[in-house]
Amino acid sequence: MTEPRIFALETNTASLVLERRGDGSVVWRHFGLRANSSDIPPLAATRTSASFSLDADIPAQLFPPAGLGWFGPAAMDLRRSGAACVFQATAGEVREEPGALTIVWRDGIAGVEAEQRIEIGAGGTFRFSALVRNVGEGPLAVEALASAAFPLPATSAALLSWRGRHNAEMAECGEPMPQHSWRRETRRGLTGHGGPPGAYVLGEGATYHAGEVHALQLAWSGNARLEIERGDEGDWSVSAAAVLAPGEVVLAPGGTHCAPVCIVAVSDAGRNGAAAGFHAAVRALTPWPGSKMRPRPVHFNSWEAVYFDHDEARIGDLAEAAAAVGAERFILDDGWFAGRSGDHAGLGDWIPDPVKYPRGLAPLAGRINALGMEFGLWVEPEMVNPDSDLYRAHPDWALHLPGRPQPTGRGQLVLDMARADVRDYLFAALDTLLREAPIAYLKWDHNRDLAPGASAAQVLGTYDLLARLRAAHRAVEIESCAGGGGRIDAGIAANTHRFWTSDNIDAVSRVPIQRGFLAFLPPELMGAHVGASPAHVTGRSQSLDFRAAVALPGHFGIELDPRRLSERDRAKLAGWTAFYKKWRNLLHHSTVHLGEGADGLVWQAHDDGNEALLFAVRSDAPRDRRPQPLRLPFAADFGACRVRLLRIAGGSRGWPNHSATWFEALKAEGAVLDGSWLARAGLPLPPLKAETVAIFHLAREP
Repeated sequence: MTEPRIFALETNTASLVLERRGDGSVVWRHFGLRANSSDIPPLAATRTSASFSLDADIPAQLFPPAGLGWFGPAAMDLRRSGAACVFQATAGEVREEPGALTIVWRDGIAGVEAEQRIEIGAGGTFRFSALVRNVGEGPLAVEALASAAFPLPATSAALLSWRGRHNAEMAECGEPMPQHSWRRETRRGLTGHGGPPGAYVLGEGATYHAGEVHALQLAWSGNARLEIERGDEGDWSVSAAAVLAPGEVVLAPGGTHCAPVCIVAVSDAGRNGAAAGFHAAVRALTPWPGSKMRPRPVHFNSWEAVYFDHDEARIGDLAEAAAAVGAERFILDDGWFAGRSGDHAGLGDWIPDPVKYPRGLAPLAGRINALGMEFGLWVEPEMVNPDSDLYRAHPDWALHLPGRPQPTGRGQLVLDMARADVRDYLFAALDTLLREAPIAYLKWDHNRDLAPGASAAQVLGTYDLLARLRAAHRAVEIESCAGGGGRIDAGIAANTHRFWTSDNIDAVSRVPIQRGFLAFLPPELMGAHVGASPAHVTGRSQSLDFRAAVALPGHFGIELDPRRLSERDRAKLAGWTAFYKKWRNLLHHSTVHLGEGADGLVWQAHDDGNEALLFAVRSDAPRDRRPQPLRLPFAADFGACRVRLLRIAGGSRGWPNHSATWFEALKAEGAVLDGSWLARAGLPLPPLKAETVAIFHLAREP
């Protein structure tokens, strides 16, 4: 037995403190706001006996075992020869590196070695990863392996999670902390329209801007499970894991299984502080060509302008119209490949349709390049239609269970991405496309859930194909789309450069969807387009100004036919693309703050410490006679600050029926207010009608 020893990782705001006890077990001492651990007593010295407990105290462990006196969630579920294999995490070795701890346990009785690594990541986040190794005789089945398991403070008060469906992604759900257990589990084979496998836990009194928050997200694009359970000592434990199919992971002697990374943010600045940590962590993962993000180009996507009804001449004319309103990247969406006149044929046969594009795609791409735009292409590599040459040649390549039906979705089946021959075929097909035409961008779609259910190997196979393509075509950017926002997560972010947030481009619907996205990922990855009016998904009509203002804070794009707009609206759209280009550097290289005002108003600010763009958004009609001033906590330390009202988008003719002299001055030279006034008394607001966005610029005075 050795003396207990303390190990700690610290960021500017948080501390993670562990104790290695004399028997080698590693237990939690603290995971929360920053605290000095240099003089703390051993845990055993502070733990009294408790009634109806085991004689040997079993506190919360870093890698909790099953069946040995810990009754909370276990880190692993193992089987050997069909029987439970109990792993005891004692005799642990702790390896210290700058900003990282690696703990290794070896259980000779179980014949198992396990490892937990924790490192400080970008934005002051903590990155947890875990692995298990078979060091015994005979095969070892891994039924479950948590990426992270950690305690939450007894002062935790509320839980935020997100749910969703196609066209209604990222709906925020708030609830009190559970008195028993809470689980969020996905079984669709991909992330799902509820967004990343993640959650926020709010301390007492925590808001967007202040208070203690613990937030986590699993960097994984497949089935996942998050669990939060209340213990009988009054605190909670949380675990995050990829869900493995039964019998999927069986390790031969010497074999290893690794869990995906879990990113954890601990904030003393409320929800926005946790989101800022997540944004930094995901920005560090994004594989930009040349290792640096260039200004995000204005997208033009062809889908809602033409759907499947296109050919070289029609798309060329559409590209002319897109360039005229300021587009910088043109994406040819579904319908360009052989046999594709609808959604029930052609997937898998990745060659240009000889009727629509008899000369291939290179001439069209060249014409689009000549207009000053990059050329991008929609693909759905993981799918196959039964009506395709690929399926007729290789029906066994689709996911299936012997003797069971193969349900289709959108008329398609799912290719088995765990198979190397499937990945080789897809790489060859996409590589040929990218070499035969100047394609700078792939919109990579995934338009159905996985049934029969697929394994973690399906996800890893997709990661492998994406990484292989990026290595061969380093300048090509890739967008993750899955029926809109069905695959948005930090796992696939390591291989992609943009997310399609939702197929629903209705601006009112997009306001909460995009706020949900920003809880986990940064705005430059958030595809946000100006759609048609009436909106194709909802049938609602909104002004072009409102639609553009809602799309502006993300990666801005257009998804309508400009030729169908009035001359006045085409000029407006061109004005909004110019406005985006002027401000995109600030929008995409800054800290995002979300907040709520009075009377249903919500706001969003992009702040680089010296200047900020503020969006005050009113979706519904006000109920109060006059708007209340809008408190902006992020501006508290700005000092003297010049405020300008850049635009009011929407409402009646883009401006309310009445104003006041101060707001007229704001539209001209602006006015100076102290940041403390903005933070604590608030920014006076002009009256805003339903479906209106007021855009302000705030800048520190020299």
